[in-house]
This record gives sequence, structure tokens and C-alpha cells, in this order.
Amino acid sequence: MKIGITCLASAGGSGILAAELGLALANRGHEIHFVSYEPLFRVGCYDERITCHYLELTAYPQFRHSPHTLALATKIADVTDEHGIQLWHAHYAIPFAVCALQARGMVAADKRFKIVTTLHGTDITLVGIDPSFYRITRFAMEASDAVTTVSRWLADETRREFGLSRPIQTIYNFFNEERFQTDRLDRKKLAAPDEKILMHISNFRPVKRVTDVVRVFKKVLERVPARLVMVGDGPERTAAVGVARQLDVADKVKFLGSFQNVESILPLADLVIQPSEHESFGLVPLEAMVAGVPVIATASGGVCEVIEHGETGYLCEVGDIDSMAQYAAMLLTVDVLARDMGRKGRERSQQRFAREPIVSQYEKLYASLLHSADWTI
Repeated sequence: MKIGITCLASAGGSGILAAELGLALANRGHEIHFVSYEPLFRVGCYDERITCHYLELTAYPQFRHSPHTLALATKIADVTDEHGIQLWHAHYAIPFAVCALQARGMVAADKRFKIVTTLHGTDITLVGIDPSFYRITRFAMEASDAVTTVSRWLADETRREFGLSRPIQTIYNFFNEERFQTDRLDRKKLAAPDEKILMHISNFRPVKRVTDVVRVFKKVLERVPARLVMVGDGPERTAAVGVARQLDVADKVKFLGSFQNVESILPLADLVIQPSEHESFGLVPLEAMVAGVPVIATASGGVCEVIEHGETGYLCEVGDIDSMAQYAAMLLTVDVLARDMGRKGRERSQQRFAREPIVSQYEKLYASLLHSADWTI
């Protein structure tokens, strides 16, 4: 199959899933074409079955903002004409599914491609429900040939908010086990031998509640010698730094910024804390489980489908810093509990979220669409 993919190029879960999916499909012999504004986070090495196409945006004085989505739609049409794309996979309803629909309308009838739209969360829970974007978000989903979500929770939210006439298929995110075979960072660079390592990884958006991480750490530090390692960057980083200073723990917190190979650092953690407002899936908790690291997260959203409370991690109410701190202190002081929870997490990740079975689900969906003569529009 000749497959086009559009996604965010950043280190967020949607971009990582899209990149890993493209790499896995190429490994299965499919021809993959990424179209993006910039190099993708996890697509760096040469592969004869993968081509990355980048936009060249030009600023015009008469435009207050660059019409980059029009350029993206045009690029998708150009790539289709040149390479004969059969199916386009858009990761996010807007702008990527909308751009794919525009592109499909530009190409000749014999070059029309099928469109799969995968919803990752904020395109539904934040952007999509905004009155400015609601109608076009719904249109993008209804006009796609298939719509998937990364969790049952997100599928339910989408049905509730948009009342779609079409079915929604849930296909979970997956992990690339090969990435966890990489060399690890030297633990001594992060903490002293007698210190436990608490870790948080995100894009530091408000929904991630990064200041809660620091407040939990403050309470844990009262009971356990520890370091907090904050991986990632974003708008809430300044707030997290400020809270660390206010609580007088700044000297115990390391902000590493964006980190290309989290697989080399995750196994060093004794505990991962992800206190998000909600997660549509929870790729970081999953990767922590793969690394055998217990996770404390919030019982909100699709992360409840990833973590089993009391078995592979603990789920707390949003903002319940006291409970998070109590669970954290328990895991950091009872080694046998932490090891058992880490083992169960690794087993669950292998059983439910391994790469090959999930990529096969996407492959089967693509094939069914291409073998169908029906078109959504």
C-alpha cells in the first residue's frame, strides 16, 4: 500500500504514535509518505520505503497569519499526484483531516484516496468543542472513510459531543520495544546513590498539571531522600520552576528539557508521576510500564484503560496531592511492592499494547477500505 501520513512533528503522544506507525508499516513493506512542517520527532534515519515531505511557507504582508493549512492541503495533493497515494492517515481531525479532504477534492477522480482520521484527544476535548471549530471538526469526521480513537474513553467522548452517524473504532497506542534496548543514561548524573528518582514527562501544557508534580514531590521529600526529574518543555515550565522555588525544593529538581530518547532515561526512575487533568490514552504511563517503573496518575480519561489501579500503578482523583504523595512514599519505601508493580506493568504492556498486533489492526483497516468501492463523499 502507498500511505500518506500527516501529524504533529513535536514530541507529544500523537506525533510519536504516527511516526512509530509509519516506521512499522514501512518495515512491513508499505510505502510511507510523511507530510509535515518540520522533521518528525522519531523519524530520523534513512529508509528506502519512507519519504518525508516538508512545506515551504511564504509570508505575505496581506495575510495577518500564514495560510499554512492551504499549503498543507496543496502539498498533500502534490504528493498524491507524484506518488499515487492510496490512503491518507490524518492524526487529528483539524487541521490534518480537513487538509486531506481538501487535497482529495483537488486531485483527479482516478487518484482519490481513502482517509482515515485518528483522534488523539485535544482535537475533541479542547479544540473540537470550541464553537469556532465544532462544525468543521464534525464535518472532517463524517467525511472521513474511517475514524479511530486511541481509547474507548475518547470514543465515548466523541460520540457524546458530536453525535456522529458513523462508527468509531478504538485502536490503542502501542510501544516500540526495540527502543527500550538502548543504552541507559548514567544514573549518577541524575541522583545520588541513596536518593530515589521521581520522574515526570510531558509537553508541560496546563492539562498536565506540572505544578502538582512539584507539590507531590515536596511531600515525598519529607519522608524519602529523592530527586525530581522533569523531562520536556512547554508553557507551564516557568510555573513549575516558580513553585519549586516557593517550596524550597529547587535544588532537588532537575529540568532536562526535551529529550529525544526517553527510553534511555525512563528505566532510571523509581516512580513516574503523571497527574494530568485527563489523558486520552497515556503514552508516558505505558512506556513507564514497559520499563518496569510504577506509575501514579489520575483516574481521568483513557489512562484508566492503561493502568490497573493497585496492580500496575495507582490512580488518584485530579488534584489529590495528598493521596499521590502517600502512594509515592509507599512505593519508594517498600521495594518489594515497587518491584512487583513494575513486573505486572511490564507484563500488561506486553499483553495489551505490543506493537505488532496493534499495527496489524491499522493494516487490516486500511486493506478493508481499499477493497471497498464505497466512498464517504
